[in-house]
Amino acid sequence: MSIAAEKKTPPVYSEPHVAGLSGSRSEKKRDDVHLARLGKKPVLRRNFGLLSMLGFSCTILVTWEGLTCLFLQPLTNGGPAGAVYGFIFVWIGTACVFVVLSELASMAPTSGGQYHWVSMLAPRSSVKFLSYISGWLTVIGWQATFATACYLTGTMIQGVAILTHPDYIPASWHPTFYYWAVVAFALAINVVGRGVLPRFETLMLAVHLLGFFAVLIPLVSLAEKSSTADVFAQFVNQGGWSSDGLSFFVGLIGCVFAFAGGDAAVHMSEEIENATVVVPRSILLSVLINGSLGFGMLLAVLFSLGDLDAALASPTGYPFMEIFLHGTSSVAGAAAMTSIIITVCICSSTGMMAATSRQFWSFSRDRGVPGWRVWSRVSTSTAIPIWSVLLTTVVSVLLALIPIGSAVAFNDLCAMSISGLYLSYILVAGLLLWRRLTNEISVPAVSLLASDVDSVAEEPVNTIGAKLVWGPFHVPGIWGVLINIFAIIYALIAVFFSFWPTYSSVTLETMNFSVVGTVSVILLSVLYYFVRARHVYTGPIIETSVGVRPSHG
Repeated sequence: MSIAAEKKTPPVYSEPHVAGLSGSRSEKKRDDVHLARLGKKPVLRRNFGLLSMLGFSCTILVTWEGLTCLFLQPLTNGGPAGAVYGFIFVWIGTACVFVVLSELASMAPTSGGQYHWVSMLAPRSSVKFLSYISGWLTVIGWQATFATACYLTGTMIQGVAILTHPDYIPASWHPTFYYWAVVAFALAINVVGRGVLPRFETLMLAVHLLGFFAVLIPLVSLAEKSSTADVFAQFVNQGGWSSDGLSFFVGLIGCVFAFAGGDAAVHMSEEIENATVVVPRSILLSVLINGSLGFGMLLAVLFSLGDLDAALASPTGYPFMEIFLHGTSSVAGAAAMTSIIITVCICSSTGMMAATSRQFWSFSRDRGVPGWRVWSRVSTSTAIPIWSVLLTTVVSVLLALIPIGSAVAFNDLCAMSISGLYLSYILVAGLLLWRRLTNEISVPAVSLLASDVDSVAEEPVNTIGAKLVWGPFHVPGIWGVLINIFAIIYALIAVFFSFWPTYSSVTLETMNFSVVGTVSVILLSVLYYFVRARHVYTGPIIETSVGVRPSHG
């Protein structure tokens, strides 16, 4: 019996129209037809539209908020000028990576994302292995990203406590409890408040945008301004590297992490109406909006910097809190401005948990992880992969114990979020470049955007061994090739320098062990592949038959 045949058929849900969302029954039917052509049956409810998914993508990135809390790394290596030029470089590189992801998401909008794309692009001889490795790289990246976001938010909460109560002496276990509180909030929204998640993300988009001005206006109005030369010409090399250029690249990682999570919308594809169009639009609009807000906030903070050494030595652990305090000359004002950032970061954890759990669920339904029978289950009452949500919660709760013993060890785990995700981007971008250079991807003769979805032939596309077809969004010709190439180059730079320590004089406390963690997880996954997974994992399982339509509509 084939794997596809012996896999238990997941339930198919009848989708009522959700008031307030932009979709329709015909749109949902079109989405289900496209998903069927990719070999998957619809088991999740499509209740995200463009606006709610744009809010989801923007608040996952939280670039202007994240950049403030990650300000220490580019200030230490690069200084104000390095932070400015580094941000521009990272913004351009991230945009190119996001264009590639958008092209792939438009071709195959499934929750699997990278491992599905690898399976459809890779040579038949290496499909299983490359797809499997890609799936595990994405698992590493997203689990580490969610844990990192919760930890940073927890330490910011502790920083505000130090800012407002100078006599407060934090213990090593305090951030862990703040971290757990953030995880608990994310779990509540994802499980208890599952029906309000799209509306919640739309609301957070407004908070994300309005909060920017709520922080920016008092900062630029009240703070004493630095000179243009101090911002655009002052380089700092506190890491002790051999050159300012090398220091600049080491400091890039703070900006890189501020854009982390660009593929979040991809892993929600099976819950989005008109996914082939909405996913690329939300990804590209999010990098445009967040990049603009992030660059504006970066300039505002740098021009309000004041004493650089005092900012770097802030007892809160976050230079931006000292900058806010110096700029407003008010503890209450600095605390209020910081609270806006913390609020958005807390709320962004809900989307991160959703994306992380959906990616793990999708990889589980294709038998890529141990215990896949449990993690691939979907709740019949809520139509969410509840067991994958709970596993993500447990993993993050356990990871929160690490900083009690060693904050350095947890910081290395943070770097794994960059290496894991960007290695998966490199793999799919490289395979896509090969396919587009060999002209093996065709433009569909019939568009799935047509209103008459019944006229679309349901031959499989963009699956293992099937023909490759561009989706509604792609960059044709030489521009597509150039963007693809630069995306790979940028991703290689990001991964390479994510393994570097902050200081050239390395001690046990300053060493970056993330390369050990990343390589160890990869080796363990490879070992599991040869011992067990290669007997059950064949790539994305085909759950539908050609000519059989989903029962929605």
